[in-house]
Amino acid sequence: MDKYLFLAFSLFYIGLFLWGLQRGQKVPLIMKASLLLVTAGLIYDNGILAVSDQFGKSEGLKKLHFLRYWIHALFTPTLVLFSWTVIKNTDTGLSKKRGAGLAAFGLTALLIIWELVHTAQLSIKPVNQFGVLNYESAASQGPPIMIMAVSAALLFAGIVVWKKQSWKWMAIGVALMAAGSAIPLPIGSNAATNCFELILISSLWATLVFQEKKLKRA
Repeated sequence: MDKYLFLAFSLFYIGLFLWGLQRGQKVPLIMKASLLLVTAGLIYDNGILAVSDQFGKSEGLKKLHFLRYWIHALFTPTLVLFSWTVIKNTDTGLSKKRGAGLAAFGLTALLIIWELVHTAQLSIKPVNQFGVLNYESAASQGPPIMIMAVSAALLFAGIVVWKKQSWKWMAIGVALMAAGSAIPLPIGSNAATNCFELILISSLWATLVFQEKKLKRA
């Protein structure tokens, strides 16, 4: 069952990516670029999980799965920059401080370096669950620092845009993603987290479109 869910997620992200290419003409380029990169990464991530059982365990498949971790390390931290542009588009006092923008770029760079170093040291092993052949970390890992930092940035931006522009959906999307990741669900599936991930990314694209409309009217 899970492999069909991952396939559905991948197809949804393909549609979202193609739709997103036509949006965001009025927002800062980094805002749109960040979402396109992350969405492209999720197309690959879910696609590989959907078809892995067709190939069986092999070094080639292991490398394809390892690429998922590299993409995650490179693309996901750019959501900090997305968060910064969301705040900047609200024209709050914080958005006018040069240091805040530099801090956003600096944090993004640090998170990418952190994840690249971590990924370079990563060892993965095959795990077959719910009809999906996955390659997961062979050793126990500490707290997901990068994910926690990105989630905090997204939540803060979501609260700002809710307060300043009465747009609540970004904050709700982040909150649902956090709840879905933290609370174990009593279902026989590993695809549930990816469903919450899809809700989050959809809320971010919706936020981009919302702010683009606001900027067009300004």
